[in-house]
Amino acid sequence: MKQWLARLSSERLTALLEERALPQAAGYTRLATYAELAGFLLTDQSVMLGLSRVTAGDVGLLAAVALRALEEHGPVPGVRQAVPAWSTVAPRSVEPSERLLSEPELLDRLAGAGLPRGRVAEALNGLRERALLLPAPSGRLAVPGLLHAHAAELAGYGAPVDELLTSAFNAPEVKRVAAGLGLGEVRTRADAQRGIVAVLSDQQHVRGMVADAPQDALDLLEHLVPGPPLLRTHCFEVIGGRYYGPGAKYTFREGGSGDMGTDWLAARGMVVPVDHDLVELPYEVARALRGDDPVLPVALDPEPPGRTATLPHDADEHGAAAAAAAAWRAELVLRELAAHPVAVRKAGGIAVRDTRRLAKAAGAGEEHTRLWLDLAVNAGLAALHADAPESPSRTRRGTREPAKPTSVRLLPTERYDAWAAAPPAGKLLALVATWAVVPEVFTYWPDDAGETPVALISPQDGFAVPLRRGMLRALATLPEGRGLVPGPEARAELLEHAAWFQPLLGTSLLGGTSDESGEESEFVGRLAATVAEAELLGLVSYGALTAAGRAVSALLEAGAADHFPAVPGAAADPEASGLDGLGVDVARRPALARSVAGLRDALRMSLPAPSTTARFQSDLTATVTGAPAPELAELLSAVGDIESEGHAVVWRISPASLRRAYDAGHSADEVGERLAAASANGLPLPQPLTYTINDTARTHGQLRVVRSACCIRCDDPTLIAEVTGTRGLAKLGLRRIAPTVLISTAPPEETLAALRAVGYAPTLEAETGTTVLERVPAQRAPHRLPTVDQAHPRYGAPTRGVPSSARELAEQLTGGR
Repeated sequence: MKQWLARLSSERLTALLEERALPQAAGYTRLATYAELAGFLLTDQSVMLGLSRVTAGDVGLLAAVALRALEEHGPVPGVRQAVPAWSTVAPRSVEPSERLLSEPELLDRLAGAGLPRGRVAEALNGLRERALLLPAPSGRLAVPGLLHAHAAELAGYGAPVDELLTSAFNAPEVKRVAAGLGLGEVRTRADAQRGIVAVLSDQQHVRGMVADAPQDALDLLEHLVPGPPLLRTHCFEVIGGRYYGPGAKYTFREGGSGDMGTDWLAARGMVVPVDHDLVELPYEVARALRGDDPVLPVALDPEPPGRTATLPHDADEHGAAAAAAAAWRAELVLRELAAHPVAVRKAGGIAVRDTRRLAKAAGAGEEHTRLWLDLAVNAGLAALHADAPESPSRTRRGTREPAKPTSVRLLPTERYDAWAAAPPAGKLLALVATWAVVPEVFTYWPDDAGETPVALISPQDGFAVPLRRGMLRALATLPEGRGLVPGPEARAELLEHAAWFQPLLGTSLLGGTSDESGEESEFVGRLAATVAEAELLGLVSYGALTAAGRAVSALLEAGAADHFPAVPGAAADPEASGLDGLGVDVARRPALARSVAGLRDALRMSLPAPSTTARFQSDLTATVTGAPAPELAELLSAVGDIESEGHAVVWRISPASLRRAYDAGHSADEVGERLAAASANGLPLPQPLTYTINDTARTHGQLRVVRSACCIRCDDPTLIAEVTGTRGLAKLGLRRIAPTVLISTAPPEETLAALRAVGYAPTLEAETGTTVLERVPAQRAPHRLPTVDQAHPRYGAPTRGVPSSARELAEQLTGGR
């Protein structure tokens, strides 16, 4: 193993480390040499990490290798429990080099089962590249000890009889079984147990006993021998009370179980208790009765889902429209967040009322608004920011009051402004790349959770990425021009196929499938939410992958999720091409860089260039076909309000929206010139729109609020008199001090708000007589999204000269070659 690792390039060793030796599991401080690295790759923990990234076909092929080793070398002893000194069981110590088997023989056996030799050899080579098939002499195969230890379980065998007897019985019960096998009187437990093992290991003798067994016992063996080897029965009861669990000992139930077949098997040690009313068929008995040449079924290629339908002719356009809508809607949500940041609850998350406000302002649903916020936070576009606490103040008696606690708000980060100026494909790149790798299905909230859905949840769903990856790969197997039909049956079938690509979803990898219907139902619910999110992002259209969806699948296959909380692609330059602008840390990983560049290209092809012009109508609407360019969207949102969206976005321009623009410092001439420049085909603005722009400007600013805590002045004495008599302004305490001047007891901001609330359009004036533009300064939080290298921190305290990432360790070991 050490020699094989030493021949790997720095790039290949980096990929292997990031897949199999994550610092969260072991830490690079413990892997300073090839010997230490080889030892770690053979640990159960590292092997499980590797198995979680291959298909069920690969797991089945490794299981077939382990099964052949099991048949040739026997089961690994001492897997289940600590072993007493008097037992014949040896402690578990699996040395793969001592359990080698012939590769040509395995190829012949699998070819006899219908698998082409070339296809199997190709799969074996792929497993060698992942270090799941270990280096071995030419023509020989070796697998990690974990697979040998669980080979019997994988093949449906029970534990060896020696282990079962040791775990379940005291001396009297062992001697009783020995007597049942015709061994007569034995003096010690050790002698009795050795005799039982010898008898049941004699395959011919076992077959002879079974030939004379009652039919009831034969019926039970027919179900137990193929596996699983477990049976519910009342043959045994626990000794000394009601404790069932590790260390419990059992005895034969007085009077038997009432079933002749079960009692016959129990008396001869062919079933041994392992839990309350649960017995297990020993390995030796099943091995004797299965035959001489068992072959574990292996399927290297999955069957595609069958519940499909022909795709509509506009499937690609439908996916592109969904992607464009997603980029636009996410922009609206984050734009509203930038204008009006929201507070974070002490219990975590955002209050429902704030989510509804953001959703209403952006014209989005609450569920999707939460999704955009969560993706933005994990993409480094928004972050929590703690406001500085207020200084303690003194009371009238001179005592100091405690400082008010710090409030936390959700703010856009420094990255937001560049993201907002990017084209739709650039905006979606960051969000889609984040969606691919974040360990959470944000829109999945089970009905029985008893919690109100909130944004800003902590990603901690270990099944989210495997489910996403398996779903995308399963859809990729659909025939050209076919898509999965909607409905629960199709989703259940899709989950089954997704589990083929991600065995973690359907099995424990080293055990049987889960029989918990509740767990399966939960996975179906997560899958439905995952598919809905993919459709929202334009990755799935009518049940089939789009070009962007295939690119996301390739991104996950390149190991992008191994680096979370870093998000490869989230900080990529959307304007660059090829492998440029991806970041140095991503560029150092060629496979990952190619997949990020592929996603960027796929989004560019599916999303058209943003529109820079609008069609203005006499009904005071402005229509933009497709996604509007950021500058155009900012202009139209400043002078109008979004009325409808879809394949086109429509703004409604009104006196109220124009007054808002004038309040921000825009003039009538500027508004007219900029709208005319944005008119499609150079057409002039409609007369009604021009009149509205100018008429609103003539009345705007007639009232001026002077900073003096505060005064209101106007050149029109009649208007001053009208304001003085307005009942809705009574709370301001207005008093006329001159024909054209009023004073107010409220500060300027409150006076402005009150005047606007009753229908006037005042402006704020400085002491110098110039108009003050009412612009809220942009607030930004520092982004905390780590780079790919930073996402793999050093395990433990920093140590001089110790590598802090997989890449550094690989370069240190290989000398950078």
